[in-house]
Amino acid sequence: MTTPSFPPLFSGLAVDGQADPFDKACAEAARGCDAGLVVYKLDADFLRAALVFAPDVALEDALVMMPLCGVGFQNALGALAPPEVAVHLDWNGGLRINGASCGHLRVAASTAEPLAQPDWLVVGLELPLWPHSDDMGETPDQTALYAEGCADVNAVDLLESWVKHTLVGINTWLEGGAGAVHKDWRSLAHGIGEDTRLAGHSGTFVGIDERFGMLLRDTKQTHLIPMTHLLEGN
Repeated sequence: MTTPSFPPLFSGLAVDGQADPFDKACAEAARGCDAGLVVYKLDADFLRAALVFAPDVALEDALVMMPLCGVGFQNALGALAPPEVAVHLDWNGGLRINGASCGHLRVAASTAEPLAQPDWLVVGLELPLWPHSDDMGETPDQTALYAEGCADVNAVDLLESWVKHTLVGINTWLEGGAGAVHKDWRSLAHGIGEDTRLAGHSGTFVGIDERFGMLLRDTKQTHLIPMTHLLEGN
């Protein structure tokens, strides 16, 4: 398989065997690796990758990297897939292709304290390329990339494109703040206006606040579920 090529300031690290790129990226980040490390594993039926960031803002602001990476994924696949393929984003990191669940994003950081500046932050991407079963009818709410008209999308190209489009998003965020990311993410959001249950609360997902926290309205009040709720390992 072709070795992926990444933009300047990004470097690649392939893992194999049972290694999890997300766990490896977190371990490398904790050891003090440079920001921009892309840890990846490209199997025949699965794409897994993780990006290491070194934010210079508080965690509550740095977590914009997760929705930003989601928008970057949509832009990346949109550049490679047929135009009729639709990509949407769940608030909790879930990815949807043509309405069905298809992989997800993950996030971890060196701290869970919202006002602390993290030493590192990692966003992971996990994307099934082929379905686990030939009978897609068994799991109609789940799909895989190549089952959705994307058989010509090369996994290496998609990984490269994800990193490139995420970099564009980072530059947009640095220049204009979270507003532009907010607008782009909302245009791709799945589930706004629908009932859901999360973090012990049930209600209608009515939108997000300025830091991408979920606003969940029940019959009495609106609850804010901050993005720190999505952190793994803390």
